[in-house]
Amino acid sequence: MHIKMKKTLGFKIASNRSRVAIGILLTFFILTNLWMLSRIQDSGSVRLRFLNSNSSRVSLPDELRKIGKGKKPHKTAYARLLYKAAHALAENQYKSTEPKDLWLEPYHAVASSWQPCADQRVWKPSEGNNGYIMVTANGGINQQRVAVCNIAAVARLLNATLVIPTFMFSSVWRDTSQFADIYQEDYFIDYLKPDIRIVKELPKELQSLDLEAIGSVVTDVDIAKEAKPSFYLKYILPLLMKNKVVHFVGFGNRLASDPIPYHLQRLRCRCNFHALQFTPKIQAAAAMLIQRMRQNASHSGTLDKNLVGPFAKLKGKVKKKFRYLALHLRFEIDMVAHSLCNFGGGEEEKKELQAYREIHFPGLAGELNNTTKMIPSPERLKAEGLCPLMPEETVLMLAGLGFKRDTRIYLAGAHIYGGKSRLNALTTLFPNMVTKENLLSPSEIQPFLNFSSQLAALDFITCTASDVFAMTDSGSQLSSLVSGYRVYYGGGKMPTIRPNKRRLADIFMKNDTIEWKVFETRIRKAVRQNKRVFSRPIGRSVYRYPRCSELVLTDQEEINVAASER
Repeated sequence: MHIKMKKTLGFKIASNRSRVAIGILLTFFILTNLWMLSRIQDSGSVRLRFLNSNSSRVSLPDELRKIGKGKKPHKTAYARLLYKAAHALAENQYKSTEPKDLWLEPYHAVASSWQPCADQRVWKPSEGNNGYIMVTANGGINQQRVAVCNIAAVARLLNATLVIPTFMFSSVWRDTSQFADIYQEDYFIDYLKPDIRIVKELPKELQSLDLEAIGSVVTDVDIAKEAKPSFYLKYILPLLMKNKVVHFVGFGNRLASDPIPYHLQRLRCRCNFHALQFTPKIQAAAAMLIQRMRQNASHSGTLDKNLVGPFAKLKGKVKKKFRYLALHLRFEIDMVAHSLCNFGGGEEEKKELQAYREIHFPGLAGELNNTTKMIPSPERLKAEGLCPLMPEETVLMLAGLGFKRDTRIYLAGAHIYGGKSRLNALTTLFPNMVTKENLLSPSEIQPFLNFSSQLAALDFITCTASDVFAMTDSGSQLSSLVSGYRVYYGGGKMPTIRPNKRRLADIFMKNDTIEWKVFETRIRKAVRQNKRVFSRPIGRSVYRYPRCSELVLTDQEEINVAASER
């Protein structure tokens, strides 16, 4: 009986110890969870741990403090989901596993079999003896890049000599940078020498011509969007032959994606993916950004050599791989104003955006003031996926996809509409989010500060080199060119997140009722479909969709290439 009582007592003690141990573990988890949430709830401010050991403080808005206290705010969009996202990020912080395809391109094994070949040529150089083509490209750096590649194809089509492109000064961009300030001019000329003849300036005998007086100035008004090669042969070639020079002013997206002769299409890609190399000044600064995003790891990325040339780190033994996500948050005031959507700012926001439209988009402002004009409601635009993703929606998408709280995020883009306060949800839930201004010292970034195009080039390179690139607007030129570059050189290992805003809008509309697990499942399914890389659809940009028949070697070309390498 005594032995039996001792056994029972021993069992009770062991049982009590188990309960205590479980209780300690639960307490530890709850305290950890509360500590993580306190980073969001803190009524003071949150210290952000920047990757370059700099630090900054971001004051939390009242809305997020109310979220932390479990109260439903009146103004913050998606307050309930943000609160659930904060909980999920805190719970997942110490889990070692992530969604298996988070950092991978779906069907990457199949994608890796595609090899780019725009560098292969099967034609003789053009003599360019029909005259000279000048071009002044408008827009920002990405629009200018497309214009340069398009005009190279037009020069070959017309057997013309191309004068190094110039860039139009814009009151919006306020950048005086010219071609040689952004790209390696001599490299560009030499690389395309087997295709077209390129010179740095017009011959002296043509420099004195009044091109406008002789009718040799061609503007965007004179050329339809996506003009076919037949247009240039019918209307521009006779003018070129007559006056020996044609100047395209404001030349942008004025060459069709289809139908284009096979090798002319390949030339456009050769220009974009091979001939346009950034200057050493830009490459050196971008290399520093990439290395700091990777915590100065010893490894080199897949695209580093193509992007920063001699400044890429040598490939060595990788001890630990530090990955980062690049995010292009297309939420500048021009995008917001042009969308005609609502972003939760009430009457003050409406007045501010309408005032901006009156100055920058007078035609659009006039349509809004026309009471007889049927303009879709903001709600309809949202449901159709025509509104820019708000920062709050972006952070929910990233959290729903399974990115951890400590994920390194590089934020690209210009000034966000609403300023730093609009980014509070992002910087709070993902504190390792930085910009080039955070990563570079004042002396390192100073040479670029008055040159928006050169700053954009730094974003282009750092986004392209990232382990995952996420865009919030698929129509953005930066996002299109970055994603295309990653497809061309990435070998199926450089995934890009391209959200279907229409599907996301349907998910976000259920903010007040949807549970987090359901939200995660729906977000991941919606993003996965667009994350896969498809072959180029007819009529779509070859710069964005370079996986196409024009960039696959034919049997005869493979024979020719093999013979040349013997």
